[in-house]
Parts: sequence; C-alpha cells; structure tokens
Amino acid sequence: MNFYWVKTNRFIKKIFSNYVWDIPNTDNKIYLTFDDGPTPAITDWVLTELEKHNAKATFFCIGNNIEKYPQIFQKVITKGHSIGNHTFNHLNGWKTSTEEYLKNSDEWSIISGQYSVISGQNCKLNTEHCKLFRPPYGRIKSSQAKKLREQGYKIIMWDVLSADFGTSISAEKCIENVLKNTKSGSIIVFHDSIKAFPRLEYTLPKVLEILAKKGFVFEKLT
Repeated sequence: MNFYWVKTNRFIKKIFSNYVWDIPNTDNKIYLTFDDGPTPAITDWVLTELEKHNAKATFFCIGNNIEKYPQIFQKVITKGHSIGNHTFNHLNGWKTSTEEYLKNSDEWSIISGQYSVISGQNCKLNTEHCKLFRPPYGRIKSSQAKKLREQGYKIIMWDVLSADFGTSISAEKCIENVLKNTKSGSIIVFHDSIKAFPRLEYTLPKVLEILAKKGFVFEKLT
C-alpha cells in the first residue's frame, strides 16, 4: 500500500480509522505539519515564515536531529508550536520489527525530554504535549500502531501531501497540491529538510499567504 498520494481518499481513512487523517471543523482551522527536522537554517526559516502569519504548526522531529541540534528544537517549543515523535532514526515501520520500532520510538522520547528543558523548566513533552506520532514514510505495522496507541500516542497521518520531498516535481506543483486539496480540517505535510528545501522555500510563503487570504486559520495539533 502506497501512502504517497497527494489527497488521502475516504476509503483509506475508513479502513485505517484508528489513525488521525484530518480534524473536521467549521472554523476553517487547518493543520500544517513539518517532518524530519530540526535542520539548521531551514527550521529557523520555517519558524520565521510562520510567525509572519501568526501561524502555529506541528513539527514531527527526528530524535537524532534533536540530539544534534537541541537549540533549534527548543526554539520550536518556545515559539509555541507542537512537537511530535518521528522515531529516533526515521525508521520505515514496514521494514522494522515491532520490538525495534518501539525501542527506537522510546529513544526519541528520552532524548526529546532531555532537551525540552528550557530555562530550568521542563516543557513536559513526554506527557500531554508530546503524544503525537507520525510514522516516517507513512509506513507502520498494525502491531506497532497498537502498541503506540496503548502508550497514549495519537497516530497522525495526513489529508494533504505537498510532496515537497519529491526531487522530480516542481515547486509550482507542490503549491497546486496544497491549494487544490486543502479544506477546513486538513492536515498538511511539509518537510523542514535539506532535500525538500528547494521546493519548500518557494512553496511555503505562497501557501501561507493564499490560504490566509481565503480565511483559513493555522493551528497546531494537540
């Protein structure tokens, strides 16, 4: 099964109803998410662009990147955005045993808790602020998801995929992917990564501006 379609269809949402694909509402709230950071310069740039529109978002961070760039991770928190678990080493769940997958996810929790201490105050990322989990590549076994849900995690998928990670598509196509498919309640995927940045740099400012003019409100996941 391939999760890399731009718009997630109803059939998939129904089959995998234990995962969060969107958050329907009548208030024009949408949910921007950024995978694979924190990344030097790029995550900082994303935070600046979000701030221009008073937008909140959710960052699904890789544990290894948190460990390497803790100050950027802390900046995401202090700016008021949500943080989510993206495993420590960006594991493909389909190719990983459940035991190893859970161990890697637990390692993420340990390192995120360690580096969430800011000015002597713990942000409690291991409790209510950090029970969001996005499987890398959107690939996770039912046994893995079941165990994570038992730990209190919400498995966050998406409604709209920008496909900014795709080196063979244009930035204009990324914009079209988002604008054509976004509706109230959509969870939208971007990547604050080196690979995605050539498209993200062009796409994100335009998407924020156009969607804001359409009356959408950018909220973080909780």
